[in-house]
Amino acid sequence: MSDEQITVEFTLNGRPITHTAAPRRSALDVLREDFQILSAKSGCSPQGVCGCCVMLVNGRPRVTCTLPFKTLAGKEILSLEGFSDEDRALLAEAFVRAGGTQCGYCTPGIAVATKALLDKDPDPDRKAIDKALQMHVCRCTGWNKIRDAVTLAAAMRRGEAPAAAPGCGGVGEPLERSEGRELVLGERPYIDDMVRPGMLHGALVWTPMPRCRVVKIDASKALAMEGVRCVATAADFEGDRRVGLIVRDWPVMVAEGEETRCAADILAAVAADTREIARAARELIEVEVEALEPVLTLEEAIADPENLLASCRVNKGDAEGAIAAADVVIREQFQVQVQDQAFLEPEASLVVPRPDGSLWVYSCGQGVFDDRRQLCELFGLPEDKVIVELVTTGGAFGAKEDLNVQPHAAILALKTRRPVKLSLSMDESTRFHPKRHGMRIDFTLAARADGSFTAVKAVIVGDTGGYASVGDKVLERAAGHACGPYAVPNVAVEAHTVYTNNPVCGAFRGFGVNQVAFALEGCIERLRAQLGADGWDIRYRNALRPGDVFGTGQVIDEGAGIVPTLEAVKPRYDEALAAGKHVGIACGVKNTGMGNGLREVGRVVLEVRSPEEINIKTGFTEMGQGHNTVLRQFAASATGLDAGLFTVECDTTLAVEVGMTTASRGTYLGGNAVRAAAPALVQALAEAGGSLSALVGRRFRGEWWAPETHSPGAGAEEPLTHYAFGWATQLAIVGEGGELEEVVAAHDVGRAINPVLCEGQIEGGVHMGIGYALSEELVMKAPGMPTDRYLKLGVIKARSCPKITPILVETADPRGPWGAKGVGEIGLVP
Repeated sequence: MSDEQITVEFTLNGRPITHTAAPRRSALDVLREDFQILSAKSGCSPQGVCGCCVMLVNGRPRVTCTLPFKTLAGKEILSLEGFSDEDRALLAEAFVRAGGTQCGYCTPGIAVATKALLDKDPDPDRKAIDKALQMHVCRCTGWNKIRDAVTLAAAMRRGEAPAAAPGCGGVGEPLERSEGRELVLGERPYIDDMVRPGMLHGALVWTPMPRCRVVKIDASKALAMEGVRCVATAADFEGDRRVGLIVRDWPVMVAEGEETRCAADILAAVAADTREIARAARELIEVEVEALEPVLTLEEAIADPENLLASCRVNKGDAEGAIAAADVVIREQFQVQVQDQAFLEPEASLVVPRPDGSLWVYSCGQGVFDDRRQLCELFGLPEDKVIVELVTTGGAFGAKEDLNVQPHAAILALKTRRPVKLSLSMDESTRFHPKRHGMRIDFTLAARADGSFTAVKAVIVGDTGGYASVGDKVLERAAGHACGPYAVPNVAVEAHTVYTNNPVCGAFRGFGVNQVAFALEGCIERLRAQLGADGWDIRYRNALRPGDVFGTGQVIDEGAGIVPTLEAVKPRYDEALAAGKHVGIACGVKNTGMGNGLREVGRVVLEVRSPEEINIKTGFTEMGQGHNTVLRQFAASATGLDAGLFTVECDTTLAVEVGMTTASRGTYLGGNAVRAAAPALVQALAEAGGSLSALVGRRFRGEWWAPETHSPGAGAEEPLTHYAFGWATQLAIVGEGGELEEVVAAHDVGRAINPVLCEGQIEGGVHMGIGYALSEELVMKAPGMPTDRYLKLGVIKARSCPKITPILVETADPRGPWGAKGVGEIGLVP
């Protein structure tokens, strides 16, 4: 690391600055770390493709992660912190009213671009808006609501915007996103924005290849570097170093003499005074390895029984007999690629050791109680010595379920007895977190001449990479959903999860259902073509109705909503065909809750903190899906109080353990828990004459247990594999030139608790699904080594994203809170 420094003069938010720093430090690093300009976020830095770090440089929006510090000489820099109060208020209101922010990580940069656009064009059309957004990536929203927000901001500037609708914020009302204004303005801190007194910075040393034997790790040169406080290796862990939500097979560090199993393996961690020193020091750690031949293909993996993680089978009726007797049989093999979640906040953790020997862990994970359990197991600490607090999460989509860098920050904090923050770069994040499984699917669909389905037979093999993560459950979910939302009397499905030395694959929005839906719907299209049938008609004929039997043998209840979604898209389907358009159609179903034999519970605590605040303590993660907002709406409707009274927190200080925020279960379980807690609060408030002041300090607990479920193939007489489902039909309308013009997405959500946020979840899921279908794939730069370039992940930007038209269908779920069903995952299934 060079000690060269230069002094540069520039203007920051109207204030003249003279500052000395290394000339090649990025402008983003200097402005964030030296001047606390934290509205600009470090997403893909230093790749310059996501737009999270955009500021105005001499009046023009620029990505600042690619600008060397020395280039700031003589420049005028304007960040969100320096915008006028009027502009800040306008941007915040426009984005929250339009639903233009979800996880919020990209939004401050987009807000900067919005101001720059409106300064030169007070009434921009969609083409101008998309052009202004071309330097940005949003992984959450699907762009519809962002375009709406820019349009609304322009109208507000011109004095033409309608007033916001009044209301108490209860169920069905468009309550603005919790902390939405702070997210727009970059004021709600993510972990990488946080600072603690005496804080050190961490950096990790990665395996140089997917599979190798670690011969020696020599940290002596790094330890001799000024500013380095410690180096941790596997030798610093006294007990079992392995973690895992289901199978404990993933070591947080690999020791000398052990083998690495994939690119995600970590060999050492450094703590130093600055991030720059920590990252320079890790380059001085000398690692000697012996290369081993990696297993990289499904064929290689299947050949060795030792590589089998798990198998699942779903059988119903006589599939072989039905196939033999069928009028038409479609047989195809499908290969589905690996997809990265591509969220914009790389994994980070801040761990603060406390005088009593406990650790306060700031996490961006998807389950604070699972984080705590695994950390306690790693370090041999009792539960009361580890407190895990959720910090606003900048996207996750399943990949932050597994413990990520929390243990590495924790071991450094324990060794130094100082707070340690460890934040990954985007290329580190891409090699580290679990992806969507690549699968090979051999699929057979049998039918009568009239198009009625008679049998499904499938063999599914999924590559879970070097470690299990939740791979066995992903393949189990694929097997259970192989018949989709259709009535199929005869089923024979087997799914196998195998280890390779590829990147780890685990939870990802849709959780195995997307892959098998691709195969099923592909076979339906081939069947339709062979029979000369209409795409809508053949799906409507076979769609599940109440009383029909799901692929796993479960009888579907009155919440079945696939038929209403088909009926909702029929006018658009007929209209597009009549206009000579090419129209694709597909249906989807996705379980709510984990089910498959796991007991599930929702818990909350309502704590009256003051006459102006009732805090909802939850165990579920807010990662952009709107969980904290809908909890407040549930509470408002259940108590009759204004939603503005309620706040939401997630940490392990109260007994509200609920498991992972996954499987579209947060709204369902959390809402039922709020409904269970509310009556005691209402009664106490009535007894106190309506005075919240008299209840300050009191807590009201709510708990709701989901019905018991069964795993596929468990042999239950009346199997219930899942207690609820979401249903959807989508149309892809394609122009004569082959361009995708519009996706119409009709979703049975049970009840739209917050219509704007509900639409946003669907639109974001559709955007992700379009990418999965057309452009996204985890590209490898070397065998088993994923790309280090975010742009190569194929995420679709605004200019290339078609119009997305959501249609909310409400077929109430009999057990869901106010009839609601999960909607977070199903958006990209069809």
